[in-house]
Amino acid sequence: MAKKLFVGGLAYSVTDDELRDLFAQFGTVESAQVIMDHQMNRSKGYGFVEMSSDEEAQKAVAALDGKEFSGRSIGVSEARPQQDRRAPRDGGGGGRDQWRS
Repeated sequence: MAKKLFVGGLAYSVTDDELRDLFAQFGTVESAQVIMDHQMNRSKGYGFVEMSSDEEAQKAVAALDGKEFSGRSIGVSEARPQQDRRAPRDGGGGGRDQWRS
């Protein structure tokens, strides 16, 4: 089963292909994507890599977390599941009193 990794601290110049090549030395890369800021037309400085197995993903994390890549120290960790970003259906949003102790 594929394992998704979060890669932070990327240089803005890093491409999907460069990210894929970096992780390919540790196993089969299913996908590699640098997240882009479309308004500024540049990288947001982080991305995701999907490795084909947990073992390969663990090797990549152990080898690359805290290492220098393209002049920056990168952080590599297991990606957390994406949170549900839909608005609450209960009319939520709360008020100011919600934040008072």
